[in-house]
Amino acid sequence: MNDRSNPKVPKRKIKVAFFADILVKNFDGASRTMFQIIERIPKDEFEFLFFCGLPPSEDIGHEYMKIPTMPFPFNSTYRFAIPMFSWFSMRKKLKAFQPDVIHIASPSPLGDFAFQYKRRRNIPVITIYHTHFLSYIDYYLRTIPFLVKPAKNTVAFGQRMFYDQSTLMYIPTMQMVDELKKFGFDTGKMKIWQRGINHELFNPSKKDINKIQAITSNDKPNILFASRLVWEKNLGTLIKIYRENKARGGAFNLIIAGDGVAKEVLEQKMPDAFMLGKISHDELAILYASVDVFVFPSVSETYGNVVVEAMASGCPCVIARGGGSQSLVQHGVTGYLCEPNNAAEYMDRAEELIHSDELRTNIIENGLKYTKNLDWDVLADTYFNDVKRLANKRVIS
Repeated sequence: MNDRSNPKVPKRKIKVAFFADILVKNFDGASRTMFQIIERIPKDEFEFLFFCGLPPSEDIGHEYMKIPTMPFPFNSTYRFAIPMFSWFSMRKKLKAFQPDVIHIASPSPLGDFAFQYKRRRNIPVITIYHTHFLSYIDYYLRTIPFLVKPAKNTVAFGQRMFYDQSTLMYIPTMQMVDELKKFGFDTGKMKIWQRGINHELFNPSKKDINKIQAITSNDKPNILFASRLVWEKNLGTLIKIYRENKARGGAFNLIIAGDGVAKEVLEQKMPDAFMLGKISHDELAILYASVDVFVFPSVSETYGNVVVEAMASGCPCVIARGGGSQSLVQHGVTGYLCEPNNAAEYMDRAEELIHSDELRTNIIENGLKYTKNLDWDVLADTYFNDVKRLANKRVIS
């Protein structure tokens, strides 16, 4: 899993064919990660060609080809590309481009097309494990629990057959490596590649109590949840946390930042919560730095960008002991881990942090130390060095 410094590279620019169903900046955590790479591409060394379903809404400085799409079955805000409708034009474009390396962003028909193209030409492939679909099954099949295990085995088989074709597979946390290993994934191709933080954006200096009070119109302590509002984020437990707070006298404000298919139901079930909808990253940075606690019950994350964003902003985190996010928090040191569905435990920990200045200060300082080392420039350098290594390996072989 160690980097190899100063790899030999071909004299011409290294060409990378990049396949991503959604290539929209800030669409979700996966797209934000992709754009951290895209915005750092050294154009004197690399040439990228993008194939995408949802195209960028702005100039990315690189050529892309748009592929027809269909809506995702369980979430119409997501769409996946259908390469069969552009099969000949895609192959023609790839033949002219002659990629040295292929990057596949997600397991999908578009990714399958890329792997088929790779197999015939022995092109190295790099993938990033963005979404832990296996964790969604517990939610979607919660009413028919006897189907959970066979469904997980079926999905795991498909995911394994897809990702095991990779030459190099980036995984964000050891928690995910261990979990995928249980399902038989080839861990020999895996490399830990975390996520970085924009420290100029997310930091404690963004604190602005006046803006928080403009939202709440009171001086109660504030608990924040920020994410896409989709049910696989364990929103059922978020509703229970809201009710637990009400049962304890409603001493805290609950602020919800984000939008999604579950928003209308959440507004009905949590009428006194402050629902902000989708907000900008600048506004989110102010929220993180100004509230008292960040609560995150999701167990479906491969990583959990919002957790490290909150920590880097000086906001203590109380999150679920589950999914990749739990690897980001050292219990009792940089934050707290709770049983995923135990609303009372989340509230107990939030109350401890709000009522103990010493505890809160220690947790915040430890969180800031941890996130200080999460640097996108370093991670991007790792990525481009790995692409060079893969391209050079192909040239030599």
